[in-house]
Amino acid sequence: MLHARLKHGKERSLLRRHPWIFSGALEAVDGHGKSGDTAAIYDSSGGFLALAAFSPHSQIRLRVWSFDPSDRIDAVFFQNRIQKAVARRMKNGTLPCACRLINAEADLLSGLIVDKYGDYLVAQFLSAGVERWKSGIVKGLEAVLRPEGIYERSDAEVRLKEGLSLQTGLLAGEEPPEFIEIQEGGYRFLVDVRRGHKTGFYLDQAENRKIVAEYAQNRQILNCFSYTGGFSVAALKAGAERVVNLDTSGDALELASRNIQLNGLDLNRCENLQEDVFSCLRTFRDRGISFDMIILDPPKFAENQHQLEKAARGYKDINLLACKLLRPGGLLVTFSCSGLVSTELFQKIVADAALDAHRQARIQRRLFQSCDHAVLLSFPEGQYLKGLVCEVE
Repeated sequence: MLHARLKHGKERSLLRRHPWIFSGALEAVDGHGKSGDTAAIYDSSGGFLALAAFSPHSQIRLRVWSFDPSDRIDAVFFQNRIQKAVARRMKNGTLPCACRLINAEADLLSGLIVDKYGDYLVAQFLSAGVERWKSGIVKGLEAVLRPEGIYERSDAEVRLKEGLSLQTGLLAGEEPPEFIEIQEGGYRFLVDVRRGHKTGFYLDQAENRKIVAEYAQNRQILNCFSYTGGFSVAALKAGAERVVNLDTSGDALELASRNIQLNGLDLNRCENLQEDVFSCLRTFRDRGISFDMIILDPPKFAENQHQLEKAARGYKDINLLACKLLRPGGLLVTFSCSGLVSTELFQKIVADAALDAHRQARIQRRLFQSCDHAVLLSFPEGQYLKGLVCEVE
């Protein structure tokens, strides 16, 4: 086992149970460890702090597995963690048809994402530690959940920072079908786990889809960055008069149409536009086209601190345009999934956008990621999704 010693005073975050140690906090690492090997972390006086995964290529040099010195990091350890994570998602002794089963740091498995779609699991191994223990983790998932198959979507670029290549493919069991049908509350969706975003579907918006449905009746709605139409299905099923899906991906829009039909809804109440959102919003503005509700659910605009200022301008731009396109009393449902954009900063951006659009806006609801995407109090960075429902005059 490796032995990592911290610089004086750098143990404070670990004492508060934060799971990351950055390279600048390390005084020394003794031993010849490989990527993902377990290291015991000590303070500058030699006091034990934690057991962690070592990542020599990442700025996040150590990711904590446990603060208990008696723990042994092995296959049994991971199976126990998986069992606890699954138990947290159980409702009346059963799991939902679709949900996030393991949410990385929140489930004390830094770098591991596992989503459940029907009888299949889709996993992302995003750090050196979980990559090192991939085989044991897969066996643990099989033992606890007995899925039909486990598919890997470790094609997120964050792996490159860990010195890992991008990987996808079958890990265990049967290949998933081209589309997996899931049920989410009263909705049905088709999920493409091979080619879809992330693991195939935005499970983190499940509760927010229900909230959008509460406001949708008799409204004409523009769903920007609509992907496969999750918000659109919820809105149409709740009685929306008309929905326009706006996205750059023709494949996503085609699947959105299939999802609308799957739910027994009239395709004539829906229009798909394959265009750039920013350009299309400007075109709508110039043509005087307006809506009763606009949903903005863009991809992450800020991957690092250097991109934060540019991201803020992007968020302001689309929210300003949306405010201009809303009819008086219309609703702006707006999100940011950029973890570096705080809830306070996002609210300020939307406020500035409304001000520049010469519109008054009032917050009716604050929105967050679904409860299966839990946030560890000692790891506030896990609260990445934030949103607002604003009435715009």
